[in-house]
Amino acid sequence: MIIVKKILMVEDETSISDFIKGELEYEGYSVCIKEDGREGLEEALKNEYDLIILDIMLPSMNGFEICRRIKKVKITPIIMLSARDSVMDKVNGLQIGADDYIPKPFAIEELLARIEVVFRRQDNTNNSIVKFKDIVIDRRSRVVKKNNNEINLTNKEYELLMILIDNKDKVVTREELLDQIWGYGYEPETNVTDVYIRYLRSKLDNKNKEEYIQTVRSVGYIMRS
Repeated sequence: MIIVKKILMVEDETSISDFIKGELEYEGYSVCIKEDGREGLEEALKNEYDLIILDIMLPSMNGFEICRRIKKVKITPIIMLSARDSVMDKVNGLQIGADDYIPKPFAIEELLARIEVVFRRQDNTNNSIVKFKDIVIDRRSRVVKKNNNEINLTNKEYELLMILIDNKDKVVTREELLDQIWGYGYEPETNVTDVYIRYLRSKLDNKNKEEYIQTVRSVGYIMRS
């Protein structure tokens, strides 16, 4: 199934918004337009969008304030547009959370390219972050957090955790864990996997030893979502 990305455009110049809307829809995006600053803010906070294209000079509320308020409660990417091309405007926009800043006038090809970059960056970030219950893992930095508190894992403990999470709701046998983490040099009878499971459990939760990693008797382990 094709998922259509939704874009909110807050722009009071109808000639610009209509042109951009047509180009974006041609590229396969779904576009909603708001011409008033407050209405744009309300729409952004009420509904979910994949991207917001936000002009700075707007009726009732400027784009800087809209961006600031949105970023306080949402992580929706924002590309700011402005006829003002000063360095301070760009710096201000980026400092309050804008993901990009494009001065007017601009070629539609540039806007489309910037949108693709934002979505690509977002996809890469989403793919690198793994969540399981109250555990959050950043694959790029190999940082593991529980309730926003970092858990220090050894390399083997981290690899063990990732294999179990990547196979959540599926039983992973002791032999599979042994082969993937320690290689074929270990004898099948070794209890090294069980030892590291105990280490990992003690770091994830000292109260309920099987809250995260459950034992499937005589087979292996499973993390159930």
